[in-house]
Amino acid sequence: MSDDPSEAAGQRLAAVVAKPRSQVAIESLRAEGVYDDTRSVTEWTADSVAVPVTAPPQETQCREVVRQVGEPRLRTLEDHLRERGWTDEEVERAPGSWAVLGSVVLVDIGDSPRPSEVGEALLSLHGEAETVLARHGISGDHREPSVEVIAGDGDTETVHTEHGTRYAMDLAEVMFSPGNKAERARMGDIVDPDERVLDMFAGIGYFTLPMARAGAHVTAVERNPTAFRFLVENVRLNGVDERVHPYRADCRDVVPGFAEEARADRVVMGYYEASAPRAEDSRVPPDASYEYLDSALTALAPGGVLHMHEATPNPLVFDRPIERLEAAAAEADRGVEVLDTRRVKEYSEGVAHVVVDARVQ
Repeated sequence: MSDDPSEAAGQRLAAVVAKPRSQVAIESLRAEGVYDDTRSVTEWTADSVAVPVTAPPQETQCREVVRQVGEPRLRTLEDHLRERGWTDEEVERAPGSWAVLGSVVLVDIGDSPRPSEVGEALLSLHGEAETVLARHGISGDHREPSVEVIAGDGDTETVHTEHGTRYAMDLAEVMFSPGNKAERARMGDIVDPDERVLDMFAGIGYFTLPMARAGAHVTAVERNPTAFRFLVENVRLNGVDERVHPYRADCRDVVPGFAEEARADRVVMGYYEASAPRAEDSRVPPDASYEYLDSALTALAPGGVLHMHEATPNPLVFDRPIERLEAAAAEADRGVEVLDTRRVKEYSEGVAHVVVDARVQ
């Protein structure tokens, strides 16, 4: 600003920050209580964005604080689409939700007309973003996403910051579920410092990183080579090299040596089958998550806690994963105390992503 920002009371202000750190800055401004979520982040220069604020920030670093002038900005996707001439019926078919992950907007496009216009509208709505990806599902043993660039420069690599944890990823090659945000944060909250943890399906570090940042020592196992590459990068990015021991392997091959050294205080089974059977269908896809329960119990110390994720048909929610866990524990001559159950999100129509927390004696 050309004058003192402190004299700008009542003005529409924005903090100018570099594009690569825009998400970190927004999180910091929100924590500081000055982020204005009623206005959109907009491009300021080729390498910076203007993040709306209610007052000049005192704790968040920025290049400058500026006054935003001119016409009020469009605030919703519907506003942007109507400006492009969309009809009521077309707007009704537009996406109702999406996620901004670093510099990438990830959206379920559904049967929306003119996806490229939706993408351009989302870029206008989120000035910090540079690419819009339509996602079409996840498949295969390595949980690989199917995505399509519908707007922007097409760069699918990004760094997403969530509750202080940084996740580097390529959204064209590895999965990242925005709907699991609360569960990722929760794992960092419940773990105790110096706990010994086994993360059996670590991915890019979804649960490993929050737990390691909280002080746990995590053995993180991932067999997908691309996800493993980002796991190692994210361990360094978050400064938890000394607390994470990554293995590119099938977790069943790691468990015997892990358990021989010392058993885990906590085991995380964050993977769940990508194509959960319908309630009336007894078929189960190969390598469904519960088929690893014997390895999980081998790795878990008596009195340790197991976190078991599953994609469960709604009529069987909680009953099926608990029955599977109890059956596996009985076979191992161990007892189970269910501590908590959670519905994380709707995985697909009629199928829920659920988690069972249990103490195993």
